[in-house]
Amino acid sequence: RVAAACARAGLRGAALVDIRLVSAKTGFGLEGLVSRLQRSWKCAGDVYLLGATNSGKSTLFNALLRSDYCKSRAPDIIDRATVSPWPGTTLNLLKFPIINPTCDRIFRRQERLKEEATKTEDQLSSEEKRHLDQLKKQGYLVGRVGRTFQQQKSSSEIDFDPDVLSYSMDEDPRDSPKNHEEREEFTHNEVKDARWCFDTPGIVKEDCVLNLLTEKEVKLVLPSHAIVPRTFILKPGMVLFLAALGRIDYLEGEKSAWFSVLASNLLPVHVTTLSNADAVYEKHIAQEFLKVPMGGEERMKEFPPLVPQDITLRGIDTTEAVADIKLSSAGWVAVTAHAEEELLLRAYTPKGTALVVREPPLLPYISSIRGARIPGTPAYRTKKPPSFVENLRTMGSR
Repeated sequence: RVAAACARAGLRGAALVDIRLVSAKTGFGLEGLVSRLQRSWKCAGDVYLLGATNSGKSTLFNALLRSDYCKSRAPDIIDRATVSPWPGTTLNLLKFPIINPTCDRIFRRQERLKEEATKTEDQLSSEEKRHLDQLKKQGYLVGRVGRTFQQQKSSSEIDFDPDVLSYSMDEDPRDSPKNHEEREEFTHNEVKDARWCFDTPGIVKEDCVLNLLTEKEVKLVLPSHAIVPRTFILKPGMVLFLAALGRIDYLEGEKSAWFSVLASNLLPVHVTTLSNADAVYEKHIAQEFLKVPMGGEERMKEFPPLVPQDITLRGIDTTEAVADIKLSSAGWVAVTAHAEEELLLRAYTPKGTALVVREPPLLPYISSIRGARIPGTPAYRTKKPPSFVENLRTMGSR
């Protein structure tokens, strides 16, 4: 699927070397990514992080800055990339020097990774445990990113001028010139032959729903923690709303089907009947019930209407989704139906935004991650999947 997308984007001449599932936010897959980069790319040239706005380039840049991919002194010298929900916040080409992966360095790094992989959570320090627990709240797939090559720290003794700690009542305290340390810089020898990793401004997609939203609305749409899937069982003639940014009508089918919503947990999901759907939308658009967009009638004067697209799907099994309906950048809905069951759906997104049917689905068995059915409703109780830490032994960690 990624190779096909590259071809459509005109990258037919470039070889697709590798595909990696990583989380720059929780560290999952990053150590493997660094190892792959060092084995294949080495220091043959500069590296550029490219992608659409809000795809996580700056978060990945910051994570690589504090990994073995970066020279040891660089994190204290290089400014971190700005991480913001607002599109296009990386305005400058930030960069850090890539460490030269010599045989000795690769060997020492692999020894560190092997040693860390033998540990359990119980063997971590209290500080590491707190950090790991925080990462688990942000995602299910977690990885610990360490440093093999650390810069030697100077003496921890605090140097201060005792005269600066006292001042008269008729004057303001002023910082001592000693407190204003000169900014560290790279030496000529450190960077004369260096290769660099660049963080670039995001590519703004014209058909992205985020372009239509205010900064407050963007913060609700972009998830900041792990998404908890919400599954609903719909009969023909029922409608599912994802805030006011997406709508899916189940028009025709013989049996009920499962619709698993994967979107920011701050976005509300509402289910109603086909006969009431238009009235619900008109009454609650830009209000708290549908939440996004927000701002009442004035806001809706500039917000485009929802436009439909008909979709036909054929079920695979009651445990395996047949496709994802991607509602631009608001999220997606995985559809699971009985084997050979044909479904006619109608999906809506705001005019000018992309609606994509993804086959096969990204997470085909997502509907199985659900709690008990809530009596009298089409909804199942949410159920958070257990966390998995990739570079720790699982035994003894519970």
